[in-house]
Amino acid sequence: MRALVISATGMNAQNQNLEVIANNIANINTTAFKRARAEFTDLIYQAERIQGVANRGAGSVVPEGAQIGLGVRTAAIRPLEIQGSLTSTNNQLDLAISGRGWFQVQSPSGETLYTRAGSFSPNANGQIVNTDGYPVMPNMVIPNNTTAITVSETGVVSATIGGQTIPQQIGQLTLATFVNEAGLMALGSNLFQPTAASGQAVTGVPGDPGIGHIKQGYLEASNVDPVSEIATMIQAQRAYEMNSKVMEAASSMAGTLSSLRT
Repeated sequence: MRALVISATGMNAQNQNLEVIANNIANINTTAFKRARAEFTDLIYQAERIQGVANRGAGSVVPEGAQIGLGVRTAAIRPLEIQGSLTSTNNQLDLAISGRGWFQVQSPSGETLYTRAGSFSPNANGQIVNTDGYPVMPNMVIPNNTTAITVSETGVVSATIGGQTIPQQIGQLTLATFVNEAGLMALGSNLFQPTAASGQAVTGVPGDPGIGHIKQGYLEASNVDPVSEIATMIQAQRAYEMNSKVMEAASSMAGTLSSLRT
């Protein structure tokens, strides 16, 4: 019976939906994490009777056909690029982006990757790096005798060197934007890679039109809403149960039909 296969696609779709919800909840405290939403589409339809064709033996046209859908599938898992709240840390190299934009870091292979997680620190050579040790681009080095670092909203990085009162500029942060941020490929570790769907990165200075500002001493929190996720989880569970009930009913009907034939 087709109902068995159709309900099985529904159970599989809701299982994937639950996996998305589980990942959202697991990353509720991940810096700059963006919650995702599973989106579904119906499968192809099997026509029992085609609408719009002439009825056999007559000149009238069939106004409504008979099409039976064959189930559902996951069409996309869409990240919701909504700004997370900014949390104060008082760490001078914790940086948050207020608005659009992505920090740029360089991987060990030399590839430029992108992140919203601005928890940076200096490495042994004074380079500003992310939590995986990838240098922030454009590359900048903090002098050894630096007593304070300031980062302006426009991304100007300055260092106050011991014995001096006037900070000296050591670099200028730039941010990248994409036409379709949902098209970026997640690599884990809060890192993303551009794809043909996202388009190429367009870089600019923080505060430029269409680019956000830098907030020093802050980190962007995850945008996961626990209450919303629990409600969505309950909906997914109920939908899964309903599909399982349909499968039980279809199996019972098939068993009844089989017993009548014997």
